[in-house]
This record gives sequence, C-alpha cells and structure tokens, in this order.
Amino acid sequence: MPVTIAIVYHSGYGKTKIAAEHVLKGVQGVAGVSASIITAEDAAKNMDTLHAADGIIFGCPTYMGSMSAKMKEFIEATSKHWMALKWKDKIAAGFTNSGAPSGDKLNTLEGLMINAMQHGMIWVGNAFIPDASAGPDKEVNRLSSFVGLMTQAPYGAQQPLASDLYSAEVFGKRVAEATVRWVRGRG
Repeated sequence: MPVTIAIVYHSGYGKTKIAAEHVLKGVQGVAGVSASIITAEDAAKNMDTLHAADGIIFGCPTYMGSMSAKMKEFIEATSKHWMALKWKDKIAAGFTNSGAPSGDKLNTLEGLMINAMQHGMIWVGNAFIPDASAGPDKEVNRLSSFVGLMTQAPYGAQQPLASDLYSAEVFGKRVAEATVRWVRGRG
C-alpha cells in the first residue's frame, strides 16, 4: 500500500501554485508514494482525502506579512476535525511564496506549523544549508529557511526563481522520504 501525501495550497496569482507543483514533483520522485494536490478552496470537498493521507503539506502566499485569507479560512474550517484528532501523528510541512526575499514569510510558516501542532501532527522542516556554489538554478534553500520552504517570485515576475523551484522539489522529496520512514516505523 503506497504512502499518501496531500498538498493543500492557496495561490492568489498563480505563483504559489507553481511552487506547489514543484513540491508535488519532488514528492512524486520518491518510490512508493502517492500524492494529490488540492486547492484550499476545494479542500472542504476533499476532507476524506486529507483524513486518509499519511502526510499533508500546506502552502500559501505571504500577503502583508501573514498567510493568505483563503488558507486561513481553510485552517479555520479544519477545527471541526480537531476534537477528533483526525490528523494526529500525520507528517506535516509547509511552504510559502512572496514577492520580497523576506516579506515576513517566517510568520506565515509559523502559522502553518502552529495549525499542524494544534492537530497533533509531526512537523518536518527544511534541512538544507544554503550553498551558492551549486549555481543560480540549483542553489537549495537560497532564502535560508529551516521551518519550511520559502520561495520568492520577485515583483513583476511570473513565477518563483529557478533555484527556489528546485528547492521546492528537494523539499517535497525530503517530506516524502520522512513520511515513508514515519509510516514504516509505525508498521
């Protein structure tokens, strides 16, 4: 039986969607893992998928130093399942995108992490030391975030920077591998 991971994201302008697709690509690169991707707007209709998943990766843009309203709306809707601890001991991780290198993205990741902790989930952060020697397109964790993945789509750009999308794939793979280890350890 495959390990299952769901990626729930909100994307106001399509840039976080692109990051989510790259996280998905990294997850799908791990043998024995099945992945799905769900928008925050459609998550309420897919709650059974989230309850059945072994891991959930949350992603949204950072707007004005905090998570987007649509992601917050989704998070608040999950409180119906909190008392039953439907997500207890699932792996969780998070990512965010903004136009600025910082943009106070840490606040967004902390919000996603706190939500996961409220649900009794096991948070997986980023474990990659930034290294510019890999070149501009392969620099992992360029923004030096360890709580989760940060990407940047500079103002006017149509998508996050190439190195950040590469980081999204590496991050997705890390979360998938951690989920596989966690699920096998439970068995």
